[in-house]
Amino acid sequence: MNNPQSKLDEPDYAAFAWARFRHILRWMTLAAFVSAIVSVLILWLTVDELTAFIAIATGLGVFLTVLAAAGLMGLMFLSSGSGHDAAVDEMNRERTDPGEQVRGN
Repeated sequence: MNNPQSKLDEPDYAAFAWARFRHILRWMTLAAFVSAIVSVLILWLTVDELTAFIAIATGLGVFLTVLAAAGLMGLMFLSSGSGHDAAVDEMNRERTDPGEQVRGN
């Protein structure tokens, strides 16, 4: 059984890919912050009584949700674009018994 390699196993490419991921995540942090501010402003304009607790909870909730989504999507694209997904798929194919039928959806 050969051990499939991905591009992230190469130090130069790994440094480039992770730097690009961090760069994108910085921009997405700014987008999450702007989204949180806009959501609190919309609430402030539309709700009669907006307590500080609700404003802080809404802002944090929106900020963390957008940031988590951006981080997970970024990792998904990093994994797919670097060949990690293909390497895992190849390992799974090698481990599957040739007589066993693999069912797909």
